[in-house]
Amino acid sequence: MSNLKAIEYQGFEQIKHTDKDGNEHWFARELAPVLEYVQWRNFSKVIDRAMLACRNSGFNLSDHFVEVNKTVEMPTKQSKENELNFGFADLSKTKTKSIADYKLSRYACYLIVQNGDPRKEIIATGQTYFAIQTRRQEVADYFNQLDEDNKRLVVRGDVKQWNQMLAEAAYNAGVITDLEFANFQNAGYMGLYDGETVEDIHTRKGLAPKQKILDYMNSQELIANLFRISLAEEKIRKEQIQGAEQATATHHQVGYEVRQTIERVGGVLPENQPTPRKSIEEIQREQLQRLKSKKTLMLDE
Repeated sequence: MSNLKAIEYQGFEQIKHTDKDGNEHWFARELAPVLEYVQWRNFSKVIDRAMLACRNSGFNLSDHFVEVNKTVEMPTKQSKENELNFGFADLSKTKTKSIADYKLSRYACYLIVQNGDPRKEIIATGQTYFAIQTRRQEVADYFNQLDEDNKRLVVRGDVKQWNQMLAEAAYNAGVITDLEFANFQNAGYMGLYDGETVEDIHTRKGLAPKQKILDYMNSQELIANLFRISLAEEKIRKEQIQGAEQATATHHQVGYEVRQTIERVGGVLPENQPTPRKSIEEIQREQLQRLKSKKTLMLDE
């Protein structure tokens, strides 16, 4: 994502609300100005079209558009005259007014931007933002439905890809020799594992010489390492870090910061995660065997 897009998306992020169950929602009155709608009556027409689209798609409106009332302070005529004549408003001369609002799901927001004024550049930005957010949630929901073995397979595949990207970033930064790369790799683990090297982790897990530590991590430990690897790659690349020593120090710093984050949120530190009995290779072999044992049809049958 470009820095410009990240800045544009901040408007939607800043008005996002999260309830105690972790569900995200937005309020229409806050979304309207972000989408550059000055008058509520114009924005309410967009909401009406979005609600119609929601209904036509077979979804329950009450799951995505929850009508709520808000009480706001409105200046009286006398207060406005005081501000005009004396330069300040008399706050004691106000009255309360109930206004309509909507508590919107991510899908409701997506339908709103789909039905907004296409001439507004921010509408196109909103369409992209809410489409990405919706897709992320779909992926998260799918991942959460997987059993532990399949979660490990998914994350291990991501780790392998990101490790290749990190190796390329490290090489471009000046990590060239085998020794430099070994030091670079150890630095990331040492930051995340409170000083443990690859060899230390290997020994603690009780693995044989040719067994890989990443193949004997549960999904949570793999996710922690994926976070470390992807952040390190991005930092080295974006900040154009140069020199093996500086790249190694950066990898250690990122690993340490990920560890601090886990501690702050009360998560289980990676060295305290249980070591799975099965390796990734064993799980892959088992799944391949199950596929072979099933009667499958060719595409042209």
